[in-house]
Amino acid sequence: MADAPRVVIVDDQALVRTGFRMILAADGIDVVAEVADGDAAVAAVRRTRPDVVLMDIRMPGTDGLEATRRILADGTAPPRIVVLTTYDLDQYVYAALAAGASGFLLKDVTPEHLTAAVRLVRSGDALLAPAITRRLVERFAAPSRTRPAAPHRELATLTPRELEVLEALARGHTNAELAARFGLSEATVKTHVARVLQKLRLRDRAQAVIAAYETGLVTPGSDGSGTAGPGGAG
Repeated sequence: MADAPRVVIVDDQALVRTGFRMILAADGIDVVAEVADGDAAVAAVRRTRPDVVLMDIRMPGTDGLEATRRILADGTAPPRIVVLTTYDLDQYVYAALAAGASGFLLKDVTPEHLTAAVRLVRSGDALLAPAITRRLVERFAAPSRTRPAAPHRELATLTPRELEVLEALARGHTNAELAARFGLSEATVKTHVARVLQKLRLRDRAQAVIAAYETGLVTPGSDGSGTAGPGGAG
């Protein structure tokens, strides 16, 4: 399949790597490398230029979070990264998203969910629902604590409608809910979201939620009442 996603698997357990490779291959997904630690992951990504990396968090030596940061900082078209772990802990999820990962899965994921996740993030979407991302960010984010200053300055480049969309997105609303809230079509909402990501140089919706909280556009505990309600096309 010419358009099949190309994947690097990173896990220190050989059986896990083998199982994931078999699942992905059975669905026509090309596994271009399997490695056991973060340093090898960075090297494998540079060598093979995959579309998606399945990244374990806890490994000997360089862990998955540091490897994620290094991979995403290297090059103009880095792969999408899905973090895999046995630890269902919010701090790991948030740390992965803050490092730039596009999603998070537990290792007991079903084969169908695993392959769907690879194809989803390869297409440019975030794997976590906005509402889940919001819950994590409200617990762990603080304005201007971990993000560079550039996204905060670039909020000024957004139109009033784009700011409203970003704020509502950060509160966990889906595209359909955004469309109903602002009286827009879902296609128009998608266009606004795409422009927000482009202007703020963000990879996906999960990163947009983090940016909205860490720049102070949205604060934990606020419900958005009193912000822009339904309106005409923007």
